[in-house]
Amino acid sequence: MESFEQLCRERRSIRKFTDRSVEKEKIDYILRCALMSPAGKRLNPWEFYVMQDAEKIHSLAACKTYGSGMMSTASAAIVVALDTQVSDTWMCDGSIAAEHIMLAATEQGLGSCWCHVYEREDSERLVKEQAGIPDNLTVLCVIALGYKDEERKPYDPEKLLYNKVHEA
Repeated sequence: MESFEQLCRERRSIRKFTDRSVEKEKIDYILRCALMSPAGKRLNPWEFYVMQDAEKIHSLAACKTYGSGMMSTASAAIVVALDTQVSDTWMCDGSIAAEHIMLAATEQGLGSCWCHVYEREDSERLVKEQAGIPDNLTVLCVIALGYKDEERKPYDPEKLLYNKVHEA
């Protein structure tokens, strides 16, 4: 990528993936980026669970009525789980880490998509079961990863909602 702005334009939610496996080096790079994400008081309440077993990942497509279908073709997934007792900023910390994961995936030529789990139907139970996550952690989201089997146009800067920006 030429710039951070270009990376942001290119990062789109991808919901269809090829069956090509994501290389270990790319997963490791993405995890390093996630581990560098800022956290309140640097308490790092997050834990990352890497899933690469196709059967387990694909089972997550059924974790919600809507918004989890992309798991049916993802070749990898990273679960962002947090210890809510460590920090009162756990949700923000986990969200920032998830965005680091998605931006790093884009930089590595991969597609990604956030699947919200926290307080959505009974999705957390299935995710914890498939990823082996202990009860003391809360699952915020699962990031589906893989090689894109769809193309989405980059964001058009001319269509950005500048009316949402205010001077104070």
